[in-house]
Amino acid sequence: MPFKLIKTLVTASCVLACGLAAAQTYPSKPISLVVPFAAGGPTDIVARTLAANMSKTLGQTVVVENRVGAGGTLAAGYVAKATPDGYTFLIHHNGMSTAPALYRKLAYNPMTDFEYVSQVVDVPMTMLGRKDLPAKNMQELGAYVRANAKSINLANAGLGAVSHLCGMLFQQALGVDLTTVPFSGTAPAMNALLGGQVDLLCDQTTQTTQHIKAGTVRMYGVTTKQRIRALPDAPTLNEGGLKDFEVIVWHGVYAPKGTPAAVIDKVGSAIRASLKDPAFAARMADLGAEIVPESKQSSEGLRSWLQSEIGKWGPVIRSAGVYAD
Repeated sequence: MPFKLIKTLVTASCVLACGLAAAQTYPSKPISLVVPFAAGGPTDIVARTLAANMSKTLGQTVVVENRVGAGGTLAAGYVAKATPDGYTFLIHHNGMSTAPALYRKLAYNPMTDFEYVSQVVDVPMTMLGRKDLPAKNMQELGAYVRANAKSINLANAGLGAVSHLCGMLFQQALGVDLTTVPFSGTAPAMNALLGGQVDLLCDQTTQTTQHIKAGTVRMYGVTTKQRIRALPDAPTLNEGGLKDFEVIVWHGVYAPKGTPAAVIDKVGSAIRASLKDPAFAARMADLGAEIVPESKQSSEGLRSWLQSEIGKWGPVIRSAGVYAD
């Protein structure tokens, strides 16, 4: 057998053996789960609940690290450039798919600079109006918005936030151009709606369910294709006439490109074990979040979904002509 071939085979065997050995001892120190948003927000709550559960399975602490800024791109860029040793991961929502269109000078490529681990949970959105808005359901709201488009304002939690994206899709679905009012987060946007300073807001069930149940806002529908368990009496926007309207806040876990496959498998298994845990599922249900189906709980499931979401949101953002840089 030629010497070069023998050398190649020996090298490959060593790499495989080292990889297996590393996987057997992994993790040997705490793991960092990077969150692109502030502590206490919806994604942070999901991350901390998941991290606590994963720690039990992996036998090492999973530490949540908040790296806030630039619509989530700061954290994503940090993880993309991190050492691919299995000790740095990213949990991100829809912003992973919208950044390529929102930011014309993005420092990373979501489809080439990461390894994909798993999706986690989906959080539905809700379309709300101020309590005294004349329209009482989605059919009436559609007519009201078209007739009064110049005087209606639509709040969001900031440029590039999912509430902003939902609002853009809502305007396109109705064929109107409303005055949008960006706030520095979900809380101030909701406070403006409660106070009657703005007319409409699309936001996550994690933030809106309590106000819907209290009757302090007018509820027009959920943004999923089917009704949700957290609000079983709430119609979908599709039922209200917005055909095929769907916006969900989905969460995926990523690692730097080059992270060993054995590590990805081990962390993915820990995530899937968490998703099957009744306590984790109950906590997510309290937030109005839904555990993703098993088909999405894999590397390929996350990769395929991300690619489809990039294809969905790119044209919407470019059509609106709104950029974050």
